[in-house]
Amino acid sequence: MKKVTMLSLATLLFLTLAILPCAAKTSWNANVAWPPSNHHSIGMAQFAEKIKTLTNGELDIVVQYGGALGYKGPELLKVVRDGLVPISDIFIGGVAGEAKIFQITTLPFLIQSMSEAKLLSEIARPYFEKTATQWKQKILYIAPWPSTGLWTMKEVQAVADMKGLKIRTYDKNGAMVVEAAQGTPYALPFSEVYTSLATGLIDSVITSTSTAVDGKFWEVLKYYQRLNMTVATNMVTVNLRRFNKLDKKTQQYLIDTGKEMEKTMWKRVAQLDKEKEKVCNAKGIKSVSVSQSFLDELGKLSDGIHQEWKKKASADALEIYDAFLQKVDR
Repeated sequence: MKKVTMLSLATLLFLTLAILPCAAKTSWNANVAWPPSNHHSIGMAQFAEKIKTLTNGELDIVVQYGGALGYKGPELLKVVRDGLVPISDIFIGGVAGEAKIFQITTLPFLIQSMSEAKLLSEIARPYFEKTATQWKQKILYIAPWPSTGLWTMKEVQAVADMKGLKIRTYDKNGAMVVEAAQGTPYALPFSEVYTSLATGLIDSVITSTSTAVDGKFWEVLKYYQRLNMTVATNMVTVNLRRFNKLDKKTQQYLIDTGKEMEKTMWKRVAQLDKEKEKVCNAKGIKSVSVSQSFLDELGKLSDGIHQEWKKKASADALEIYDAFLQKVDR
């Protein structure tokens, strides 16, 4: 009887395990500061799904949106380095305070087109890889934002119109442009932008059409001036210790899928920019035509910012800068 009972229990246990779904061998939380509808969030979700498929669920990357893990900006290099999250989407210009070489990505008016942004990214990539390694992480892919503009309550048609504006900026370079135009820059995480606009802490924002839609700017702002001041980029990095724990096949899946996602994201962004601006216009935001004289004024302000940056830039950063200008013949 005892033998029969033991056999029955063993059979029951086997059948129970057989019908339960197999748990992933490795599960990682992926940090994203943006809402699920943002193109960087969508890119991360597609990347995670591809990895899950390729590894038959043995590596399950669970995307946490909107800064749900509590990490949203300038601290993210440290967060990934310390393994607090194994993988994260990081706004490159936002972590320039920790690694100054990243400041080159948002030097105002250095880039004049999306193709130039891609060229700068390609030139900078090996230098950025070296920096990431120093921070104990690996870059899986780099992806762009649409070019940045100025979102305001009043029309801005000259540098003089920017005087006195309280403008949210996303990095030091943008803050210096605002200060040079006699405005007041506010360094705020994106999660605080809408509330700050609604309460009057700020009255303007420098950002892209994509984040304008994420932030429902039509509820708190009226005008959009397309300045093409920068084409900012994000990078998705993985903690090296976590990466090195994976088998070689899975590591290669991450590398190859990162390359595929990078190509997809760069192709996607130009059309995305147009689509997002149309959404804002349909909701009530007016796109203001920006004159060449206004752009020339901003360019003159930026010349001084470039010169100050060059005085403090590392040898690697200067190599990127000079190589880029040589390639675009400026």
